[in-house]
Amino acid sequence: MDLLWGTAGRPSRGPKPSMSVDRITGTAIEIADAEGLAAVSMQRIAAAFGFTTMSLYRYVPGKAELVALMIDTAIGDRPDLGAAPGGWRDRLAEWARRCLRLYVHHPWLLAATGGNRVMGPNELGWLDAALAVLADAGFTPVDQHDAFLLVNGHVRSVAQYTTGADRLRVDEWSADLGERLRRHGDRFPALVAAIEGGGYSQTTDEPLEFGLRCLLDGLDRLLTGRGSPG
Repeated sequence: MDLLWGTAGRPSRGPKPSMSVDRITGTAIEIADAEGLAAVSMQRIAAAFGFTTMSLYRYVPGKAELVALMIDTAIGDRPDLGAAPGGWRDRLAEWARRCLRLYVHHPWLLAATGGNRVMGPNELGWLDAALAVLADAGFTPVDQHDAFLLVNGHVRSVAQYTTGADRLRVDEWSADLGERLRRHGDRFPALVAAIEGGGYSQTTDEPLEFGLRCLLDGLDRLLTGRGSPG
């Protein structure tokens, strides 16, 4: 928590001053972006600096803490949604698009941000930005929470099939499926018709935008049905 929130004291002894938490984190992100999260290790980072592995532990207690720092650094500052045209729908959609761009730019974020864990100030800033949009629209606190889970879950679902190894597995699956349907397509007429109609040749943006329209339409009706001033 002290490392994430910047309240940890600087080490009083240790290796050369060129070592720092920020540099360690930045190097770890570079490795993860290029080779995946599994490639990140304290030994690997120490070697990049020309230091011993033990020297890193004076700055970061272990890999779990390092990953937490990587997440918050890669996510960056709270998004400014004020420039998005229109009302709450446009601002929430802009939040979702920026979030997807983060996952595409840093594919390892998808796995790193799963499960229960400590969240840093930047990640909480992104959550707060989305909740602020929903609060301004007039959603109740309970609906704000549920609406955020819906939108965030949709973004993560799209990201899962458009990044890294998952994208490769989908391509392999599609090639295998195509061969099988050429032999047995008469058994799956609706699936064949959808594929021939272009239903499985969409770009990354199309499934994101389609899902957002459906979600936002539903949230809009919920809001309108309750007579909210938003």
